[in-house]
Amino acid sequence: MRREKDVGTMNILIKNGTILTMSEKGIIRQGAVVIEDDKIVDIGKTEDLERKYGRGYEKIDASGKVVMPGLINTHQHAAMSLLRGYADDLPLQEWLENRIWPIEKCMTPHHIYVGALLTAVESIIGGTTTVNTMYHYTRGENEAKAFSDVGLRGIIGHVCFSWRKREDKLLLEELAGKWHNKRDGLIRVSVDPHSPYTVDPEYFIELKEIGRDLNRKYGSQEAPIIWHIHVAETFDEVEKIQAAFKVRLKDGIFEYLDSLKFLDEYVIAAHCVAITEKDIEIIRKRDVKVSHNPVSNLKLASGISPVPKLVSKDVTVSLGTDSSCSNNTADMFEVMKIAALLHKGVNRNPTVLSAGQILKMATIKGAKALMWDEEIGSIEPNKKADVIILNFRKPHLFPLYSEESHLVYAAKSSDVETVLINGKIVMENGKLTTVDVDKVLEMVEKAKEDLIERVKSNLK
Repeated sequence: MRREKDVGTMNILIKNGTILTMSEKGIIRQGAVVIEDDKIVDIGKTEDLERKYGRGYEKIDASGKVVMPGLINTHQHAAMSLLRGYADDLPLQEWLENRIWPIEKCMTPHHIYVGALLTAVESIIGGTTTVNTMYHYTRGENEAKAFSDVGLRGIIGHVCFSWRKREDKLLLEELAGKWHNKRDGLIRVSVDPHSPYTVDPEYFIELKEIGRDLNRKYGSQEAPIIWHIHVAETFDEVEKIQAAFKVRLKDGIFEYLDSLKFLDEYVIAAHCVAITEKDIEIIRKRDVKVSHNPVSNLKLASGISPVPKLVSKDVTVSLGTDSSCSNNTADMFEVMKIAALLHKGVNRNPTVLSAGQILKMATIKGAKALMWDEEIGSIEPNKKADVIILNFRKPHLFPLYSEESHLVYAAKSSDVETVLINGKIVMENGKLTTVDVDKVLEMVEKAKEDLIERVKSNLK
């Protein structure tokens, strides 16, 4: 990629590229995107915009490249990249209770920070510009600080459990007060009940009110604090809820959550594998957003979410990787391809979930799922400049008939060359500009060794 620099300017003109807008404007070939400060101010043909904005702009030549909105990962546990490969090939319950939760008890705020730093770096390198993460918020070093240091846009949630209510409430207040809509609007906050089988009915009701209170204090209609939760990840979840809280679920998990008045348009539900027709109707009625995590669900053998049914009911479905401990990467290109192929295969219908639909799930639908679609998810004037540029002059991307098809079925995260977030170039020609990747990897290795020593000490 060639850049022509005008010293002192904060404005950028990306020219000569194929612009995949993910808006009503569709695809603009030999197109240009004009960025001023953190916003997109114009899009159109290069010949028109270069005349209009020719002077005072840093120019990026995107010839032979595709320019598109940054990908949006709507379900992650960013700190868990530190556990990548630690506990594989196990059922979900055994994986969680016997391997993951015990080692997580040994994690310090520094481990959480370093793990999230690694996920942030990996995400940007792979073309993901926004990540919705659910984990344990800690004072000092945490996921929010990691995302901020790398320049990644994200929603940072504190995961809540019935066994630590007092601690949860204190940490949620601190998280929202310190981080919501901070760092030039890059960081937002969510309230995250872990799941219906780890959060009791009374706590669900309380967490809903806590979220409303935090919104009154720190949120706004333009930048709301949302709710993020695992729901119906496995087929035995109903039995787990009934056993844990001595309640009876007559018509499914979503009916239960709806009876607690928890569900609304500000809730994003991850997984939604074991759901019924009644569940789908409630999801649609309450405008609950769904994060589909096909790679993680397949790896943990949890099942397959009925995404085509959800889509047919006009439910907003987005895509997530889940953690790098259950995926095992933060690669959204891989998720897009597997999501497309999986549902064609199980439905024995090659027309199910087209490449265009999948791309929307990874961009504008992801933004809508996070209640952020007024600012991100498409390349349009007045939206934030979260833009990625992919090199299409690669053997695996020739010949070209359809950019959408290639992006879902053929492109790789390694094809991403340049990434802008909030109008800032955070990766150029494959090299991060915000942090030293080698130093991050050194930090990760040291943190892993320290964590393993802590686990060994606990076992003595």
